[in-house]
Amino acid sequence: MPPYTIVYFPVRGRCEAMRMLLADQGQSWKEEVVTKESWLQGPLKASCLYGQLPKFQDGDLTLYQSNAILRHLGRSLGLYGKDHREAALLDVVNDGVEDLRCKYVMLIYTNYEAGKEEYLKALPEYLKPFETLLSQNEGGQAFIVGNQISFTDNNLLDLLLIHQVLDPSCLDSLPLLSAYVMRLSARPKLKAFLASPEHVNRPINGNGKQ
Repeated sequence: MPPYTIVYFPVRGRCEAMRMLLADQGQSWKEEVVTKESWLQGPLKASCLYGQLPKFQDGDLTLYQSNAILRHLGRSLGLYGKDHREAALLDVVNDGVEDLRCKYVMLIYTNYEAGKEEYLKALPEYLKPFETLLSQNEGGQAFIVGNQISFTDNNLLDLLLIHQVLDPSCLDSLPLLSAYVMRLSARPKLKAFLASPEHVNRPINGNGKQ
């Protein structure tokens, strides 16, 4: 029985980064898919700490909050940098990823038609800090921090991939980020996951917009 269980809606949403991390690390996990109907019935929602998903099981440890889950996996699987300095920098980047993910979620769920053009116009500036961070680490030829993959790399990669769906040309002016996406996506286990029916057929968001 896999030690990990992801309890979430049938979308990529806030869980695809953790799925990518687990796949890349050769870990297996179980999915408990929650339909909108069963969620609206109430008992599961009432049992969740903050009344929201994802819920994550690591053996007898139950976790909520997607970034807390990613950090837990980072610590337990050795994906949190080589020392406290790298760990602190990874937190800085991950918080930046969260800021942009929140902007993306607001666009998708509240303002897609009216706000998409303006969002795409601002997107290069939103992404520029990540290009800068890459340039400061081994000339952008490695990971976002240090010389080994981290939980933050998986979170950033997921964010970049969903933005490439929103606008396939969004990384054209950001050569280091563009190469970073190709480099990480080519990691054998991650490449297999990204090509799998489970990933390909899973909607990005719950409202059909992407």
